[in-house]
Amino acid sequence: MYFTDAEQFKSLCGYVIDGFWYPRVTKIVDIKSKPALMRFYGEAPSFAAAQAITEQSAKEGTLIHETVEKLLIGEKPDIDPSIAPAVKAFLEFADKNNIQVDSTHIEKRIFNPEHRYAGTIDALALIGGKFGVLDIKTSQSIYRDYNLQTSAYMDALTRDPLLAGLNTRWILRIDQNKGCLRCGATMRSKGGRDKIKNPTRGACIENNHEWSEPRGVVELKEFPYWQADFDAFLGAKKLWEWENEYWLKKISYLA
Repeated sequence: MYFTDAEQFKSLCGYVIDGFWYPRVTKIVDIKSKPALMRFYGEAPSFAAAQAITEQSAKEGTLIHETVEKLLIGEKPDIDPSIAPAVKAFLEFADKNNIQVDSTHIEKRIFNPEHRYAGTIDALALIGGKFGVLDIKTSQSIYRDYNLQTSAYMDALTRDPLLAGLNTRWILRIDQNKGCLRCGATMRSKGGRDKIKNPTRGACIENNHEWSEPRGVVELKEFPYWQADFDAFLGAKKLWEWENEYWLKKISYLA
């Protein structure tokens, strides 16, 4: 990515906390290649079209993300009709699994003074008697890349003596799609693009599907063992520092 000056680099890539600048966790993990994203860009009509879909998809995901966070702390936001199925499914899931969060740890900025990075956690939650980091995603799947991000949060947070009981992490995926009433195919509409997954019970002739109304999808996965993921995160951080050595030296983050 091109930066015009040091201030732009600092603004886009990190946070200033207590007078010190720290790179953001999400910027660091972006150094890892994403084959699925590259394939999507390769299949798109043009780079501009792929960017437009990506940006619109991000806006839709942010809408779900922000709405769910408000619901977690007891607020009653207006539910945009476009995401109502996803939100309904989340509310039912949260009630069934008795997900509890602390409002002081929603969208909370954290940092790691030893390894010198910062991030913003979605939530700390109590689920099934366990206390851990809850990271909310609106993707079509739970990707292993998420473990790098959440392991960085775990290492930073477990250094806090007030969070001594923190011992696990979860990825909570919230999405919505339509199902074909004939063949079992699914269609996910996001970013202005409809993506159809192959049916499990045969195929409709010439893709003549009969789609259901949108339905919410919620998936929760726990990843309690995070140390190996954190080692990989530190490796990614080292590579990110190498890639951005010029700017990091310019702002005196690196000697």
